[in-house]
Amino acid sequence: MLKWIDVLKFANNGNPPADQRVEKTEAAWEAILTPEQFRVTRQHGTERAYSSEMCQLFEPGKYACVCCDTLLFDGEEKFDSGTGWPSFTQPLLPNTIAYHKDRGQGMYRIETVCNTCDAHLGHVFQDGPPPSGLRYCMNAVALKKVATKERRATFGGGCFWCTEALFQQLRGVMDVKSGYSGGAFANPTYREVASGLTGHAEVIEVTYLPEEITFEELLVIHLTTHNPTILRGQRADKGTQYRSLIFYRTPAEQQMAIAAIAEVQKSLDEMIVTEVVPFAQFYPAEAYHQNYYAADPEKAYCQNVIEPKLQQLRALYGPRPNH
Repeated sequence: MLKWIDVLKFANNGNPPADQRVEKTEAAWEAILTPEQFRVTRQHGTERAYSSEMCQLFEPGKYACVCCDTLLFDGEEKFDSGTGWPSFTQPLLPNTIAYHKDRGQGMYRIETVCNTCDAHLGHVFQDGPPPSGLRYCMNAVALKKVATKERRATFGGGCFWCTEALFQQLRGVMDVKSGYSGGAFANPTYREVASGLTGHAEVIEVTYLPEEITFEELLVIHLTTHNPTILRGQRADKGTQYRSLIFYRTPAEQQMAIAAIAEVQKSLDEMIVTEVVPFAQFYPAEAYHQNYYAADPEKAYCQNVIEPKLQQLRALYGPRPNH
């Protein structure tokens, strides 16, 4: 997660390299853009506040550069800043945006441009919501909404090596990332989370297609593939960082989580202690934690701990399960 200090480092010391570059002459840009798009993106203009309905749109989706189609922001990072321009807390990836010092109009600001084609997007400020504290104040005319059917879910159920491997088996799941959530400590490391002092738990972030696997189905699979009746840990993993968690992003997801717990509770003698909490922020774990089982399933931990869990999953839900 980027913070203000990272923005300043980019502006002062140079921006991260873009994945690709798109360069055209000004005449070529003018030929493919509307006059307002050209004025804002290529001539560093600013649109009138509240001139776009994009300020009031908060449904899932992604936002791309209107000039080169590079994906810049995720709708989950969008918030109502009350400024009259679409606002985001984070870019989609750290290298999609470039930052430049802007001393125009008697102010000192940090300009944001598309790192692929140099289109002017807007500015970034340090008055956004926690935990990043950033507000990417964008010109709506510089962006275009890209429809997506993908949704995200975040669960904690013990060691994320295990939960990641389980959910990677599910039909309709597009991606699974291991990480940390549930605490107030920004950008935690594995060592810090393992201390039990950050409030974070080991969790996974699941990207899925609702038409292939629903949130309700994910909930039931989550609750039945770990022990949700244990307060602080799973098997040999002890501590609050291994607690059972369901994060909800909407009131509807909260109610679905409560209903799923009530349904699964009928088959258990012990009381389910899974926490149902509002989603705030997901912090990806270090690279060596990602795809732990898939990278080398013959490792001792994979064979002795993860493989039995996968066999249990298949026994419950079939060889390519979606409940």
